[in-house]
Amino acid sequence: MRPRDSLLEALSLFKTLNPTITVNEIVSFLYTCENEGLSVQELAYVSRMTEPTASRSIRSFGPPDSEWARPPACGLVEAFLNPNDGRGRVLHLTAEGRAMRARLDEIISQAIAIAR
Repeated sequence: MRPRDSLLEALSLFKTLNPTITVNEIVSFLYTCENEGLSVQELAYVSRMTEPTASRSIRSFGPPDSEWARPPACGLVEAFLNPNDGRGRVLHLTAEGRAMRARLDEIISQAIAIAR
């Protein structure tokens, strides 16, 4: 039996945050990890989601004490007013978000290729 697949391990890591986490939420977090400082509008574009869906998805990772966040409010992403227009929000990882990104990077780097 081969070791646990890296993708399955990463998905399990997300499920430990909250068992109700969705694929759209995971996708929005991963795009934010790769593009810190992007706006919600940019997140919608790169993730091929509508703006409301992208916003709702990433807000699930907001801080629990934030009015911007929505349940499960995992505390991995913060949103700040966009300095370029003052209306939209730009997304940045919290310390916990950076730790999650590092853990995901570690899982990926330890992946074992499946021999065919």
